[in-house]
Amino acid sequence: MYELKTLLPEHDIKLPACMYPMKVLNASLAATPAKANASSGFCNGNYSIATSAINSCGPKKNGCVLDLDSLSAQIQTLLKSSNDASSVTTRQEKVLKQLQELKQQMASIRATLGLCQKGSEHSVQQSLQNGGLLEEPLHDIVINGHPNFIPYALLALKNAWKDLFTIDVKTFKHSTMPDIGKEAADFEKKLAQVKVDPSKPKVNVSLIWKNCEHTEMISSPTMYVPIYGEVNIVRYLGRVGPPAYRYEDSPNCNEIDAVLDICYQLLRCTTSKSRAAMLRELNLRLDKQKYFSGDEISIADIGVHSSLKRLPAITARDLTPTLTEWRKRVQLIAQL
Repeated sequence: MYELKTLLPEHDIKLPACMYPMKVLNASLAATPAKANASSGFCNGNYSIATSAINSCGPKKNGCVLDLDSLSAQIQTLLKSSNDASSVTTRQEKVLKQLQELKQQMASIRATLGLCQKGSEHSVQQSLQNGGLLEEPLHDIVINGHPNFIPYALLALKNAWKDLFTIDVKTFKHSTMPDIGKEAADFEKKLAQVKVDPSKPKVNVSLIWKNCEHTEMISSPTMYVPIYGEVNIVRYLGRVGPPAYRYEDSPNCNEIDAVLDICYQLLRCTTSKSRAAMLRELNLRLDKQKYFSGDEISIADIGVHSSLKRLPAITARDLTPTLTEWRKRVQLIAQL
């Protein structure tokens, strides 16, 4: 806190002589001269002017005349004798300059960390474009996956978002999984080949190969709150990723959710008949569109493409011509 000096120094002020003194209304105060003076006078700084200093004009024929010129001259003298107002202005300019320097330092730190440089107004605007969800700092996330159920969506999103957003994936092996196999090793190599741009917004992902039944993601650094299923992980990343892939405000929002639900069921089909039924559903929803959400690729396409990649039981002969052409278009972007 800054200490402010008294703007008006102590000066004797000549009061006009056309004021009548007030009698003491409280008799108990009248018995004490100090209290009487305090109640009948007023304070200015550390001294008081008693009403006895105010001369009553008394009955005069011409009345009392208030000398405005004299009073104005006294006020101007008081203001000129103090330079504290200019001192406060100088101090304020110095503080504003320090705040500007601090803002530049914060911008430099944000650039080093690869965070958004558009400030809080941009965050508010983006939250309105994200279905009203408030933007929060991205935490590092952990994904536990089995080598037999490789989360290909991570590689697809990393390739699709490489010019907009960075998913920095680091892989580890749990003690329950000493050998991850050739397919998972090739997946790790492809992840490492996608370059990380430090200037882009980034989320750090630790992929742990583990002997677990379901692919699970832990998004909270303080609580073990897992998100089960690769499709639901795609949904989460779609909400924190680049705005172009956030579908809450899209007119096809329900359609994208429905396609991702079909992917979830497809991965849990146990018979060829049930898998064929899910493929027919996908074919009907794709219809004559380029992608499942229209003319632009979305996380629905990423989810379907990764699900088909994870199911070796589904071959090219099981796909319709529409799904086959769609798969070629997505392959150019996902590069799986």
